[in-house]
Amino acid sequence: MSVTAKILKLFRADQQIRGLRGRLDAAERFLSVQAQQLGEIEKKHGALSAMLKQLKATVAGDEGEAKRIDARIDALREQMNAARTNKEYTAFLNELNLLKAQKDEIEKNELASMEKVEAVEKQVAEVQGQKAEREKIVAQARADRDARAAEIKDRLDELTGQRSELVKDVPAEQLRIYDELVRRLGDQAVSNVEVLDRRNHEWTCGSCQMALPVEKINGISAGRFTRCSACGCILFTEVDVVAKTVKTPREPKAKKQAAGQS
Repeated sequence: MSVTAKILKLFRADQQIRGLRGRLDAAERFLSVQAQQLGEIEKKHGALSAMLKQLKATVAGDEGEAKRIDARIDALREQMNAARTNKEYTAFLNELNLLKAQKDEIEKNELASMEKVEAVEKQVAEVQGQKAEREKIVAQARADRDARAAEIKDRLDELTGQRSELVKDVPAEQLRIYDELVRRLGDQAVSNVEVLDRRNHEWTCGSCQMALPVEKINGISAGRFTRCSACGCILFTEVDVVAKTVKTPREPKAKKQAAGQS
């Protein structure tokens, strides 16, 4: 078996492996996208939850401060009732008015914080719903990925084992060239020869559609490792593209003799 024939068997095994892995890779990519979106939702949910916690703490702090002021106001009123001098009464009254102003400001801030709490709670509820929905999608995507992996596992293991055996038969240099071409060209790394006109010796590379010279066809027919001069792919044929090895046209003998005499 020629090197090209061995590479062709390896190439077809690789195509099947890529096909199977392609289906699994698609499922993996979908799962990855959904998981990433879930992560972003969870991050948003965490930020909103932290904001809500901080706002509630602020409200609780304002409520505590308002109660403290109320207690002080009550105490001042008792002190005012017991004041003995006008100066003492006036001092208590001034402090009372100051505390009332402080309480008004605290209650204003508390009301604003409570409005923010309500708005953020709505956002948290919305994001929580999005999170729950995305978790379902991620769970289904993971199940689909796992099912697809299980579905192809046996066949993939079989093909991978076959590939390991096929690689052993390919010479190191040709294998290196093949691997590099597959990385660069994918399914165009190995291509058949297309016959345009057998009589006029017109053939093209099935990958890049560039014309192939007679020398390339002769090399393929002789079983030599042959590459397209244009795209570099490895060439093969599954049918006899020529009835016999094509010889490069030579000048007629008479023409050569005439040229020598001159």
